[in-house]
Amino acid sequence: MAEERPRAFLDPAVLARLMRQQLVTRFPMEGMVSGHHKSPHRGSSVEFAEYRNYVPGDDLRRLDWRVFGRSDRFYMKEFEADTNLRCYIVLDTSASMSFKGRHESRLDYARKIAASFAYLTIQQGDAAGLLCVGEKKTLDIPAKRNPAHLQLIYDTLEQVEAKGTTNIVQALHDLAEKVRRRAIIIVLTDAFDDADALLNCFQHLRFQKHDLVLFQLLDRMEMEFRFERPVRFNDLESSFNIVAEPNSIRDEYLAQLHKHLAKLKQGCHQFNADYRLAITDQDYEKLLADFLSERAGTASARG
Repeated sequence: MAEERPRAFLDPAVLARLMRQQLVTRFPMEGMVSGHHKSPHRGSSVEFAEYRNYVPGDDLRRLDWRVFGRSDRFYMKEFEADTNLRCYIVLDTSASMSFKGRHESRLDYARKIAASFAYLTIQQGDAAGLLCVGEKKTLDIPAKRNPAHLQLIYDTLEQVEAKGTTNIVQALHDLAEKVRRRAIIIVLTDAFDDADALLNCFQHLRFQKHDLVLFQLLDRMEMEFRFERPVRFNDLESSFNIVAEPNSIRDEYLAQLHKHLAKLKQGCHQFNADYRLAITDQDYEKLLADFLSERAGTASARG
C-alpha cells in the first residue's frame, strides 16, 4: 500500500481479499495508455474483433492472406484494443450524510467504499479521482494512476466533513461535461434530492457514454421507521424540525420512501446505469465483493 499510516476507513485485510477480483466496466473505455479494459477503438491486442475491407494505405501485415486465397478479396483483420480505466468517485458531503442511526454515519460508510475503490483501481494500474461535493464547493482530485496519488485521496477522505446542503446534481452535470473520455463514475450519496433532477444528470452522464454506478446509502432506521414515542425530526440541511407521532405517519412515510427508491432504481435501469442500495449496517466488504463479482461475471459472459 502507498500509505502505511492506519486510517479508520481502511482495513488491509479487506482490501487484500477484494483484490482477488478486478474492477471492470460494462462498457468500452477510452483511456490514455494500454491497459486491461476494452476500448471502442481497434488496436493490436491478440483478441480478434472483426474483418473489414482493405483500403489503400492499410498495413499489409494485418491483411488475411488465407481469406484472400479462398475469396480472391482483400480483408483486413481487426483486433480489440485494450486501454486503461479512469474511475471518478463522487462523494456527497452534504449534512444529511452525517446521519447516524445505531451504526456508523453514512459518510463514514461512504469513506470505506470510496477508499476501497480508489485502492483497487490504482493497484490494478488504472487511474482514480475523487470529487467531494458540498454546498458551494467541490473538492476535485483529478484521476491519476500513480500509487502515491492514494495519499492525497486518503487525506481528503479523512478531512472531509458533512455539512450544508447538497449541490450534487449540478456537480454531476459539470462532471459529464468535463470528463470527455469514457470513464466509470461511482456516486456515493443518500440521493435525498429531487428524483427527476438526479435522473436527468444520470442520463447526461450516460449520454457521454460513462459507466455510471449509483450507491444509494441509507440507514436501517430510515428504511424501517420503527419509533415508538413522539419524536422530534430535524432536517439536517436546514433549520426545519417537527415533532410527530411516528405511528400516525409511518405508512405514508414508507410509501413515499419506497416510491422515491423505486423511481431512482427504475430510472437507472432505463439509462443502463448500475443502481445499488446500501444499508449502512451491511458488511461493506460483502457489498463490494458482490459488486466486483457480478461485474466480472458480466464481462466474462460478454467475452
